[in-house]
Amino acid sequence: MRSYMLAGVAVLIETESLTKRYGSLTALDAVDIRVEEGITGLLGPNGAGKSTAIKLFLGLLKPSNGTIDVMGSGPSERVTARARLGYMPEHDCLPSMVSATEFLTHMAQVSGLPPTEAKVRAADVLRHVSLDEERYRAIGGYSTGMKQRVKLAQALVHDPVLVLLDEPTAGLDPAGREEMLDLVKRTGREFGISILLSSHLMGEVEETCGRIIVLEDGRVTQADAVSQFTRETDEVVIDVTGHQEAIVAAMRDRHVEASIDATSVVVKLKDEDEYDVIRDVVAEAGAGLRRMTARRGELRDIFRGPQG
Repeated sequence: MRSYMLAGVAVLIETESLTKRYGSLTALDAVDIRVEEGITGLLGPNGAGKSTAIKLFLGLLKPSNGTIDVMGSGPSERVTARARLGYMPEHDCLPSMVSATEFLTHMAQVSGLPPTEAKVRAADVLRHVSLDEERYRAIGGYSTGMKQRVKLAQALVHDPVLVLLDEPTAGLDPAGREEMLDLVKRTGREFGISILLSSHLMGEVEETCGRIIVLEDGRVTQADAVSQFTRETDEVVIDVTGHQEAIVAAMRDRHVEASIDATSVVVKLKDEDEYDVIRDVVAEAGAGLRRMTARRGELRDIFRGPQG
């Protein structure tokens, strides 16, 4: 069984009132989390509880309170469920004196694959992460980007249902980050493996994930499809050649809410008739209209909170 169904949706991990305390510190505070098939982003600033959540999912930590359901498994089936998870930790944890082929073959055998199958699987996964030509070199001589790809490869080598990636682009330069995120997307697309990607970088989640879970101070503040966070809003952005202040004043005289954002005028629409108002005001101000478009939401908006 690769997952279980809830209301027609394949759910891989679900928690209820999950809490984890370290002494007086509460890392997770009664969170309800649902990880579905596909690529899900676990987004939040450092210290939000992301790594703690992942370790609880893996069974590396015990919850202080609440429940965790991994692919429909009960407590007696938890070991079997863990065998269907892959894990790419944030910290450096690779043996330096062995080759990537040796390491991945060993990891595959630890996961239960016979020796011959383990070698074949290791070669296939190293090819997938673009380490085919470097697979016989000792890992200690690898660059940071290559080591990150080895960590991803060991998380995939036993063909898991779900892979948990904890800050997979840590330590990488911009080019390396793009390569890693492309690899994550190809893993989901080509292997059909679901992914939970933990990151504090909103751009990574927006670019890679179809769904997002937002953690702040140990609490889930939002969870939805990324498209719901980035869909069109009721605001229109107008780029004009000067006269922004006059345009805003004229809009307000006509009871239309408007403001200046950098060099653009932002109008909050109540109905479509206000497009005519925008046209008339811009023309009367003698400003050149360069562009008018609906504003789309951005993931960073979820951390802005109420504007005072």
